Amino acid sequence: MSRFWHVLLLGCLWAGSSFVALAQTKVSVEKPTELTTPAKARPDSVRGRSSAPRSLTFTASTDQRFFFFNDTRNDNGRRVPVSVYGVRAGFLFPAHRQTSGDAGGMRAAFKAGLGFYFLNQSLNRPGLLPTTSEAVTRRLRIATAFFEPYLYRKNSIEVSLPIELGYGHSRYERTNDQSDESEVARGVFIPAGVGVLASYQFPAIRWFRPLHWFGFNILTGYRFILKKDVPSSQINYTGLYISVGPSFFLENFTGDIKRWRNRRNKK
Repeated sequence: MSRFWHVLLLGCLWAGSSFVALAQTKVSVEKPTELTTPAKARPDSVRGRSSAPRSLTFTASTDQRFFFFNDTRNDNGRRVPVSVYGVRAGFLFPAHRQTSGDAGGMRAAFKAGLGFYFLNQSLNRPGLLPTTSEAVTRRLRIATAFFEPYLYRKNSIEVSLPIELGYGHSRYERTNDQSDESEVARGVFIPAGVGVLASYQFPAIRWFRPLHWFGFNILTGYRFILKKDVPSSQINYTGLYISVGPSFFLENFTGDIKRWRNRRNKK
């Protein structure tokens, strides 16, 4: 009888050890290890460094554009550039996939946000408005929503495709009339546009990182008017626009501030 219990105890111990060994073997086979994990899946301390954002990043910038409206021409009939001032603010969305083996070539998804623009312009061409033949002052206020996917983003160079749709309000006043009856016409228009934006960021220097907060932009595109503000007039905002000038990269500034703050907290 005692021999029976000894055999039974040995059998239980053997079954338990076999179950544990089987479980350990299953885990070791199914769980990826450093040897079995493909090289592309393993984190690389060199390739892991990238300027691509890992979360939503707030971004904002001033925006000055030169528009070539169809209704603004010189004495020779050539279009004259009109300066439009504005500001854009939105978010930079992170990329979820890598387009090449180089981390610096990661596609940085897109920007999306809102913009606001204004224009005060004196028009000396008679006959633009059906109700007056004298000089008028045009005042435009435009709010836009933009979607800007990145076509290329590597190192200090960015190329994106800004697509815009907006809502505009116009008001026309007699230039030399200071009375309350100076308003000639007003209306609402719907602008849409598409362009190509190329940006260059100055490289960061270890002892002076603020340098890469700045750079310059080159923007060109075309604006369409889906709805005119004064249908019976010769007013037309359709035309080419360009912009060349300095730029301040808010996302680089906030990123450095966050980096300095984390480093200070660790100390």
